[in-house]
Amino acid sequence: MSYTLNCSILLTELPLLERAEAARQAGFDSVEFWWPFAEAVPADQEVDKFIASIKNAGVQLDGLNFFAGNMPAGDRGLVSWKGRCGEFKDNVAVVAAIGEATGCTSFNALYGNRLADYTPEEQDELGLKNLLVATEGVAKIGGTVLIEPVSGTEAYPLKTAADALEIVDAVKAEGKSNIALLADFYHMAVNGDDVAAVIEAHAKDFGHIQIADAPGRGAPGTGDLPLFDWINRSRELGYTGKVALEYKQDQATAFEWLKTASANA
Repeated sequence: MSYTLNCSILLTELPLLERAEAARQAGFDSVEFWWPFAEAVPADQEVDKFIASIKNAGVQLDGLNFFAGNMPAGDRGLVSWKGRCGEFKDNVAVVAAIGEATGCTSFNALYGNRLADYTPEEQDELGLKNLLVATEGVAKIGGTVLIEPVSGTEAYPLKTAADALEIVDAVKAEGKSNIALLADFYHMAVNGDDVAAVIEAHAKDFGHIQIADAPGRGAPGTGDLPLFDWINRSRELGYTGKVALEYKQDQATAFEWLKTASANA
């Protein structure tokens, strides 16, 4: 299957350690997660249980977020968060260890909200330093750091593909090539980005694609985004990776759209 299932936004009726198996039962051989722990550096036993849940399910972990803070409370990453630099760097080592144990090589680094006590320039200076640490940390396992535009949080500064690519290009200018745009079609569309134009210009260089329909952030077909057209065009232009399902839907109906011919085209 060309789709990977985000088990942090789907299958949430189940305990986290049961979701990889549920994904396999639903027909998926690939999963991704946001950071699945409450801390940047969880206990070894917690990490081991998470890795075991992936391996025991017989699925591939194809995506993992770096620790992003308290997301339910509104946090959106530590990359540019002054005062938590050490925490982020410690997290890089844990992320790389999980990647090495599971074969995961794609790691999403949420950039972090703007902070009232610091200028954007100060935060961006820190963000660049932290992303250099992250790219170096996962390079040893063939990993790539992903940068994505995000909607729904005014303080988050990366709202369009151009915003994210500016960060990607800054890191590449420092000699690190293992960083790429995470093209989240939902976030981009909701923020008013010209998704079709971004695909035409950058699809071959996408590090990853995530989808949800809009409005509502539901499954494909629940909104009015031309998701399959965008996916197909991305592939025509050279994107070869999986497409992550990162939408909100109850387990009972979450995958009904996959039965249709158009969804599998």
